[in-house]
Amino acid sequence: MSGRPLALFGMQASRAYAEMVAAALEIPLARHEERGFEDGEHKSRPLQDVRGHDAFVIHALHGDAEQTAAEKLCRLLFFCGALKDAGAERVTAVTPYLCYARKDRRTKPNDPVTTRYVAALFEAVGIDRVIAVEVHNVAAFENAFRVPTWHLESAVLFAAHFAALLGDADVVAVSPDAGGAKRAEQFRTALEERTGRAVDSAYMEKFRSAGVVSGGRLVGEVRGRTAVIVDDLISTGTTLVRAARACRAAGAGRVFAAAAHGLFVGGAAELLDLPELERIVTLDTVPPFRLGSEQVDRRLTVLRSAAPIARMIAECHLAS
Repeated sequence: MSGRPLALFGMQASRAYAEMVAAALEIPLARHEERGFEDGEHKSRPLQDVRGHDAFVIHALHGDAEQTAAEKLCRLLFFCGALKDAGAERVTAVTPYLCYARKDRRTKPNDPVTTRYVAALFEAVGIDRVIAVEVHNVAAFENAFRVPTWHLESAVLFAAHFAALLGDADVVAVSPDAGGAKRAEQFRTALEERTGRAVDSAYMEKFRSAGVVSGGRLVGEVRGRTAVIVDDLISTGTTLVRAARACRAAGAGRVFAAAAHGLFVGGAAELLDLPELERIVTLDTVPPFRLGSEQVDRRLTVLRSAAPIARMIAECHLAS
């Protein structure tokens, strides 16, 4: 068991989420200050003693109307650096949504590997561990960092939801591309364990070049079944639309989507009116602030993830 006191911080832009995690841990959030300057610069500092503490800092690194993803990343890095300078024994960055995680390999000459660059920034300010929820590619995430990483998969949360929702339905877990087959398999396995019923799998053919998506073959049997399309995030929604229409065209009786992070950028709000798709389920790692309240109530279900994040923080703390 750790002998270090635990200090839990929530950056201002992620305050509501951090308060839910703190409530699950049954501890108060530690006090800190974030101050902006007229020229756009800022500073952050703890307002309590952190010397010798095991500090956890919660910040979801998605852009919104107030701050870009890059600015949130900068604020997180500076604050974690300040904690180390103030004597914190160990600092863990808790990122319900980790920005720049999609560009994790080179697909063209001279491509950046942005995930690795972000990892280098984390390491440069002295961050000792990173907790993230449903990153784009777990292997690339783990390989990018030279510090320990903890990854929370969304499969168990989605399985619990759909087990209650679908009951005895004949379900098939669909990956919208071959690269996400492992994520869909995790959901398929978790749903089987929950229901005690066999769950099949399928995946979509998908190719992307210069931002253009092609390929439309659906591999697997969905006819007469309930299809659940599983992905890590919804950005513009193009991939999800293709998969939903392919499932309907192949005879699926009902089609749902489950994605950990609902960014809903560009024209993605139109997904909520897509006739082929019955409902979309996301986690609360990114609030659906780009959608109208009527759309959210009618077609979107948002599951809470604070409790499993709290359990992971407790496990990390006790393991130190």
